[in-house]
Amino acid sequence: MNFRMMGRVNAYVLAIEAVLMMPSALVSVIYRERVAAVSIFVSALLTLAAAGILYFITRGARKGMQARDGMVCVGFSWILMSTMGCLPFFLSREIPNFIDALFETVSGFTTTGASILTDVEAMSHGLIFWRSFTHWIGGMGVLVFMLAIVPLSGKNTGFTLHLMRAESPGPDVGKITPRMKDSARSLYLMYIFLTILCFIFLLAGKMPVFGAFCTAFGIAGTGGFGIKADSMLGYSDYLQTVSAVFMLLFGINFTCYYLLAVKREWKAVLKDEELRLYLIFIGGATALITWNITSAAIPARKALHHAFFTVVSIITTSGFATLDFNKWPTFSKVILLFLMFSGACAGSTGGGIKVSRILILFKQLRRSIHQILNPQKIQVVKVNRRTVSETVVTNTSSYLIAYVFIVIVSFLLVSLNPDFSVESNFSAVMCTFNNIGPGLDQVGPTSNFYAYDAFSKIVLTFDMLLGRLEIFPILVLFSRKTWNNAVRHFPEA
Repeated sequence: MNFRMMGRVNAYVLAIEAVLMMPSALVSVIYRERVAAVSIFVSALLTLAAAGILYFITRGARKGMQARDGMVCVGFSWILMSTMGCLPFFLSREIPNFIDALFETVSGFTTTGASILTDVEAMSHGLIFWRSFTHWIGGMGVLVFMLAIVPLSGKNTGFTLHLMRAESPGPDVGKITPRMKDSARSLYLMYIFLTILCFIFLLAGKMPVFGAFCTAFGIAGTGGFGIKADSMLGYSDYLQTVSAVFMLLFGINFTCYYLLAVKREWKAVLKDEELRLYLIFIGGATALITWNITSAAIPARKALHHAFFTVVSIITTSGFATLDFNKWPTFSKVILLFLMFSGACAGSTGGGIKVSRILILFKQLRRSIHQILNPQKIQVVKVNRRTVSETVVTNTSSYLIAYVFIVIVSFLLVSLNPDFSVESNFSAVMCTFNNIGPGLDQVGPTSNFYAYDAFSKIVLTFDMLLGRLEIFPILVLFSRKTWNNAVRHFPEA
């Protein structure tokens, strides 16, 4: 394993994180929040010092990584980034418990939006800004950002690809341009453009500038951290609709935007099977929930508005809320539970299993049935008229097995806490593992995770990391075989 290069990459990640803390410190200065400003500034200095130490001890690193190295590097960088990123909350004592501060920060970076805060409006502006900004940083991925701005690529052509594949969501991550650096840059340019566009539309609805920044960060990262205790409930129908539309847009594979903006391939986008299924899920779920919740107390137009917002918020794993969907009929809550599983498109900022994996699994199931009926006929899985490699099909099945196993184990561990109902514990695991935020019952949209004990919070924190990095980078990081191989090949590293 190339330890020096992995250390060098993590040094760059920490240096970038330190720089990204500065806007939050500036916000604290503007609002004259001395303690918050000093805490963020000291945290940035400590993060920069850690980056400097890593950079110094990894001097002379040779470029090049194997797939395993990329996964270990990405897994470790997210843990390191989250640990340093929670320091502003902890040093300011606005979140005095370190595990709580780490939970809140991991929830931010992984764009989960699950919170332990009981009164978010009591926080300083600088730390509210940093809390929301972690969504934006984690949405597209800090390593993708690093690949876009840092000259890392060398003769080993698979080096940057291994990093991007380990961090980017989806069953198959490839290049949208010939050079991976250009691909990363293109993704971030589209990400920034959509964020600015969202910010402008929020301002047009008379949302204050500070609120528009924080809300746009949460929408872009499909995170869900609000700056108000009632999430989006207190905003106008216009602002809620704008938020829902942009959540939907950020849940679409960014490759579609590249094909539209650069390649002008409209037909390819319109025929994209994953995009079609994603929109079918949204349309179908919205129609069913609207029908289910319409009553004398909730007129059809209002029911449609809240159903659409909630469906988009859950399927994109954003977690914003315009009302307490805990009070909806069981039928509607079951639909939301299914959307928690499915998630958004691959290559988006959303979490969950991903619509593309569901599509592949359905087609694999259909192929298996056809092979039983016609054992002599060779059949392949195709998406968008292109053959899906057997490696991707196998990896998708492996992902599903790992997904179910982790959900079961996490549910059992969290259920050791006797103070929460079965529904609460199961939805807590689902909404953290799928990076959604609010769950059902005691962890619903009007509640939080503060009452969970430290052990449960640690389990749920790892679930958030596992979900954001799509399981394998974290599993590889904690695999004994990885480190046995590392020790065996240490002289080569």
